[in-house]
Amino acid sequence: MVHDAPSLFEDESARPLADRLRPRSLSEVVGQDHLLAPDAPIGRMIAQERLVSMVLWGPPGCGKTTIARLLAEQTQLAFEPLSATFSGVADLRRVFQTATRRREIGQGTLLFVDEIHRFNRAQQDSFLPYVEDGTVVLVGATTENPSFELNGALLSRSQVYVLKRLDDTALNTLIARAEHLTGRELPLTPDARQALTAMADGDGRYLLNMAEQLQSLPDDAESLDVTALTAQVHKRAPQYDKKQDSHYNLISALHKSMRGSDPDAALYWLARMLDGGEDPRYIARRITRFATEDIGMADPQAVQQALAAWQVYERLGSPDGELAIAQAVVYLATAPKSVSVYRGFGAAQELARRTGSLMPPAHILNAPTGLMKNLGYGENYQYDPDAANGFSGADYFPDGMDREAFYQPTHHGYEAHVRQWLERWAALREQRRNDAS
Repeated sequence: MVHDAPSLFEDESARPLADRLRPRSLSEVVGQDHLLAPDAPIGRMIAQERLVSMVLWGPPGCGKTTIARLLAEQTQLAFEPLSATFSGVADLRRVFQTATRRREIGQGTLLFVDEIHRFNRAQQDSFLPYVEDGTVVLVGATTENPSFELNGALLSRSQVYVLKRLDDTALNTLIARAEHLTGRELPLTPDARQALTAMADGDGRYLLNMAEQLQSLPDDAESLDVTALTAQVHKRAPQYDKKQDSHYNLISALHKSMRGSDPDAALYWLARMLDGGEDPRYIARRITRFATEDIGMADPQAVQQALAAWQVYERLGSPDGELAIAQAVVYLATAPKSVSVYRGFGAAQELARRTGSLMPPAHILNAPTGLMKNLGYGENYQYDPDAANGFSGADYFPDGMDREAFYQPTHHGYEAHVRQWLERWAALREQRRNDAS
């Protein structure tokens, strides 16, 4: 592998290892073959030497900046880097003016904007005319979901490519390159070597930083086991922003694991969220919603279990109270599922909006005054507990409205018994209607 050569006045060993190992060609970039291989989208563009504006969306340390720089080199475009964190309108104006002058002499410009999601709507809009007329090829990098963070107009003029977190194969390739460059193997046992890649959590830059710390140990240092390794370097903090995409991805994973009756996967996603610093109260609120939406009448105790876990957490706090949330997650994942109440209520809401202000039938209205009695309020009301079978079969819908069956119980759990009761009451209601006719 070819590396950047130091200048006459630069000590190469003083440069960070991650910088010295920065790839010199796209073929050296690890873990992104789905985009960079010759038959992959970006690979085909390189072969044709025709780039389109794009957004590279991926986690930290997966190679977004490196790919952008190499794209410029391999297509003979001038590379203009900007960081949305530190740049403003004046910087954008300067870049666009420079790119316009380059274009006049036949030189193209690749404008790389790191953390592009941090630009506001007006700043993002300023790119549009220069992207449209080809003054710049825009390559934006972001760790956040472009659908939420970037303007629709800018997205419509760009291709969005999703970069993957580096897997163990890619991370081990980086370790091997680091060892080859320094001429020294990392002083790790096989288990510790595996633990090192796990600690990097898919971040190649962080992995090389940890490797550099290990390379600074004395040459005669004994190989570190897992315990000794964790004492030397720190695990990368999980990529989890409680207000951004990873937050919604993980709560979605928790919900769908519980809905799919997989308690093991549900516990894993719960642990991921808590490890990332999520507020357990937020999780308690979401699983309570899950109990009413996805379980409902199939197990009426589910919502009580969720509320109890919420209350236990409020009493005990972390970390003891988190066990109660875990118990509720397992209960909900293993409970029978039904969305009949959720769907029935939605259908009832839709009909209520359509029908407006229809009055209830007079026979179920209270009549506290003589006038109301004279108007027929409460007349012929049937008290169901005193009726035969405890069921009168009276009509409780507005006069002139046909009955609607909003609630359609399943055959799951407790709801199967409810279904039997409703079928029995429907038969009694039909019999009463026939007797009346």
